Amino acid sequence: MNFSYVAYTKDNKLVRGRIPADNAVAATKLLKYGGYRLLSLKEHTPFISFERISLFGKGVKTSEIILFSRQLALLLESGVDIVTSFELLQEQSANRAFRRVLGEVAADIRGGSSLSEALSKHPKVFAQIYYRAVSAGEQGGNLEMVLRNMADYMDRVEKTQRKMKGALTYPAIIAVVAVVVVIVLVYFVLPTFTELFDSFGSDLPLITQILVNITEWLTDYGIFLFGTIGVALLALILYVRTPAGKYWLSGIILRLPIIGLIVQLGELSRACQTISLLFRAGLPLPEILTQARNSAGNGIVAEALEGVHYDLIRGEGLSGPMRKRPVFLPLMVQMVNVGEETGKLDETLVTVVSTYEIEADDRIGTAVTLIQPAMLIIVALVVAFIASALVSSMYGAYEAFT
Repeated sequence: MNFSYVAYTKDNKLVRGRIPADNAVAATKLLKYGGYRLLSLKEHTPFISFERISLFGKGVKTSEIILFSRQLALLLESGVDIVTSFELLQEQSANRAFRRVLGEVAADIRGGSSLSEALSKHPKVFAQIYYRAVSAGEQGGNLEMVLRNMADYMDRVEKTQRKMKGALTYPAIIAVVAVVVVIVLVYFVLPTFTELFDSFGSDLPLITQILVNITEWLTDYGIFLFGTIGVALLALILYVRTPAGKYWLSGIILRLPIIGLIVQLGELSRACQTISLLFRAGLPLPEILTQARNSAGNGIVAEALEGVHYDLIRGEGLSGPMRKRPVFLPLMVQMVNVGEETGKLDETLVTVVSTYEIEADDRIGTAVTLIQPAMLIIVALVVAFIASALVSSMYGAYEAFT
């Protein structure tokens, strides 16, 4: 719950504000820890709490976390204390949910929590890798650098995901338009010609009769066909949500002819970014690999990272265990080996990230250039078949009429 307060600061300045706390006693203690002399405190109860209504709920976007990280780093470098920095960023945020989270984090810091501990209470906003990196930055005294590196890391991951979505958007639009066109032609245009032929008492052309038979079959049994497909898809979705199903789907994705390598490059790029980021922040390698495994989106890659983690603890190093697992491509293994020998693992992995991102972009472009003509050819064949049926029926109607 939130409490409205009126208090004096250390320099006798009168301030008003709100503070999140479990109860009035906790709110009073938090304000006293923050150096405030309390004048009044009461629970803030808005007429309508939009944040509690899911219809009006708004999540926190990755772009907002990126901007927040860079702004916080700039404020801390300018000498602004962390609580004041959070209050300033809270006022600037246009997202209700994010403002509430920032207020709660600031209140926890006033109560004596570290920044990483306060962030860890909001795992839906700040991922585990985020507050673990912040914890390492707090311990190493390089929090500003860690925040900037974290923002760069999240920015690159988001751009990669956006490219993947953008590559699939155009084919999806073409498929939807094609389905709509086919439905209009088959269920609205074709019956007109069928009725016309019936009125003349003549037979439909063969290609038109085939199309009519397909349409009638779908009309009679389509509900069962689409129902079966729907049940199968639902069962598949439920299965892939299980650990075994996720692992099975991960293996299938990596074996796909074109998409598989793109996904593999993306996953390895993310793993390299994670390892580089946390190594630069000062975390030990075993914990870095744990975080890399947790951030992996593919079960096969996550399992491979877990195996490398196990071998690393046994003293086998990092590049050796990677070399034994084919999911790690040769360039990554070689650069990790160089990083181990030179002590510059973060720099060598940045090179791998750049290389893999360029290769992934090239392959995404190639995939798009292949998918788009294929979709157009398929749509053209379907429309050509329907158009031929309609044109044949038109000629047939003309001959019957003459």
